[in-house]
Amino acid sequence: MILLPLCNGMAAKKLTLFTQPDCPPCRVLKSFLSERGFEFEERDVSVDAEAREDLVTKYNSRSTPTLVIDEDEVLIGFDPDHLEQVLSQ
Repeated sequence: MILLPLCNGMAAKKLTLFTQPDCPPCRVLKSFLSERGFEFEERDVSVDAEAREDLVTKYNSRSTPTLVIDEDEVLIGFDPDHLEQVLSQ
C-alpha cells in the first residue's frame, strides 16, 4: 500500500483502488484521486487473481471501482461528495 503525505497534522491514509479495464467509473475515480494529489495502489481484478479474491472475500465487494481506505473503510462505486468528506477527515 502507498501512504499519503501527512496533511493537516493527521496521519496519512492508505488507499487501495480495485479496478478493471473498460470501467468508466474506475477511470473517473482514478482521475479524481490523482487531480487532488492522492496516491493509491491500483489493483486490476481482471488480471490479478489475488486482487479479485481480496475484493470478494476481504472487502465483500463484487464491483469496481472499490476504494479501500486504511484497510477498514470500503467505498463501492464513485460518489464524489461522500469521497471528499471521507478523504478530508
